[in-house]
Amino acid sequence: MKAKEIQELIDFISNSGLAEVKIETEEFKLSIKKYSEAPAVKFEAAPAPTFASAPAPQAAPAAVAAPPAPAKEDTSRLVEIKSPMIGTFYRTSNPDSDPFVSVGDSVSAGQTVCIIEAMKLFNEIESEISGKIVKVLVENATPVEYDQPLFLVDPAG
Repeated sequence: MKAKEIQELIDFISNSGLAEVKIETEEFKLSIKKYSEAPAVKFEAAPAPTFASAPAPQAAPAAVAAPPAPAKEDTSRLVEIKSPMIGTFYRTSNPDSDPFVSVGDSVSAGQTVCIIEAMKLFNEIESEISGKIVKVLVENATPVEYDQPLFLVDPAG
């Protein structure tokens, strides 16, 4: 890679909000980490409490019934379509088009489900499985990382 290409990649990464990127090819290995300054945390010692006498024992409060936990959706049968690269996720080919896929749509292996733009190149991402789109996990026009889940697909659907 030329110095200008590396600088463009660094600028892209710094604007994308990603904290770390690793790129490895036959020619080179590149690892970029973005460090943010964490706010300093200051601890102060609290004054020690003074007790005049031991407090009298009190009756335990009545147990409060916790609300039942909501039932979790069984996602064990679902398969993720993951991002094969870092870049910006787009559900449509242009702003005036309909999304490639929506929740409830059936997809087949090899069908385009989204586009990921990386360094001004628009890469069509194809489904590796057939099934029904259950959930879109990423908002349109947001940065994605390598191997980040994009869609949940029910292969039985």
